[in-house]
Amino acid sequence: MKKIMIKDMPNCIGETVKMGVWLANKRSSGKLAFLQLRDGSGFAQGVVVKEEVGEELFAVAKGMTQETSMYIIGEVKADERSSFGAELNVTGIEVISAAKDYPITPKEHGTEFLMDNRHLWLRSRKQHAIMKVRNEIIRATYEFFNENGFTKMDPPILTGSSPEGTSELFHTKYFDEDAFLSQSGQLYMEAAAMALGKVFSFGPTFRAEKSKTRRHLIEFWMIEPEMAFVEHDESLEVQEQYVEHIVQSVLKNCKLDLERLGRDTSKLENVKAPFPRISYDEAIEFLHEQGFDDIKWGDDFGAPHETAIANHYDKPVFITCYPIGIKPFYMQPHPERDDVVLCADLIAPEGYGEIIGGSERIYDYELMKSRLEQHNLSMDAYAWYLDLCKQGAVPHSGFGLGLERTVAWISGTEHIREAIPFPRLLNRLYP
Repeated sequence: MKKIMIKDMPNCIGETVKMGVWLANKRSSGKLAFLQLRDGSGFAQGVVVKEEVGEELFAVAKGMTQETSMYIIGEVKADERSSFGAELNVTGIEVISAAKDYPITPKEHGTEFLMDNRHLWLRSRKQHAIMKVRNEIIRATYEFFNENGFTKMDPPILTGSSPEGTSELFHTKYFDEDAFLSQSGQLYMEAAAMALGKVFSFGPTFRAEKSKTRRHLIEFWMIEPEMAFVEHDESLEVQEQYVEHIVQSVLKNCKLDLERLGRDTSKLENVKAPFPRISYDEAIEFLHEQGFDDIKWGDDFGAPHETAIANHYDKPVFITCYPIGIKPFYMQPHPERDDVVLCADLIAPEGYGEIIGGSERIYDYELMKSRLEQHNLSMDAYAWYLDLCKQGAVPHSGFGLGLERTVAWISGTEHIREAIPFPRLLNRLYP
């Protein structure tokens, strides 16, 4: 007998098969039991007909509790009502382990309750779909950068300083020295780009920030490319090509998952390069025209401001050339202005906020040294980074994409915490 997974059922019509599954839900009448089955690859319905299987097996089917694990045997039949065109006519059930008092029932539960039971909530249809979308974004990320000549590099998670020059870092001890959980792998990627030309990292980053918004996490994953001999405008082209690639890959490969999430895919189908671009100056002017009197030139944008700008377009929009005073020390100044830098934030539609931040990097030694001094950063801690500006420095650019916020946007998820598999306790304390 062939042993298959749920995803294989459409290719096994008419065959008797065996599957290892969990019972997601069930309903029954006097003569029929409908079992909603899952195995990680998908969801399917198993139909148990009392007259065909007998009293004993039918009683087993009716008595199973939610999330009971089993081996199930049956004939795969075509079913146009199914999301993928097949269901199982059950002929045998071998219970492996009965679940007891499973806490997440089909009724509505609050977000905090579900987060407290995240280890079980992952089994639900919605969370299954979100994780499938997340996985596809990761797969498409590697595909894009591999096909475009990038080399994957792995920066350290424990670092001696902050690339952003902030104090929002988790402190620890590395033997007798101070160390911090990484806020970004960018500075290491810049060093790698000077060796390999085009590189990218993909790993966990941390912010010791007690944020109380739906947009922020304390632990999240970042994709951070750096590119030698690439200037600001060229970097923007890479960014929009990358975002287009991951969105179109999800549309192509996660159709059932997006349907399960109720995602309006028409809003994603239009995500194709080029993306609109407006300067920070133009954004401030636009916001004033829209009645926002709570922001002035030199302020950073808040969520309402980004949402207003995003709603004016039907695809992601770049906001370029922010004031030098609200951006990190390493950003290259504008060649014609001393008050803004060559940078851009990519704002996702539908109120999901910034998904990418990037810039051209400073490569002039004296300028970098003066910026480190202006930001009161330790010359000893940044000596190796400053050294890059002396040893064959070149124009170079890079950016960082936050995975969870991108997952939330593409999947249409209301809360960013649903986009990370196992949020830490601190992420629940500061929703």
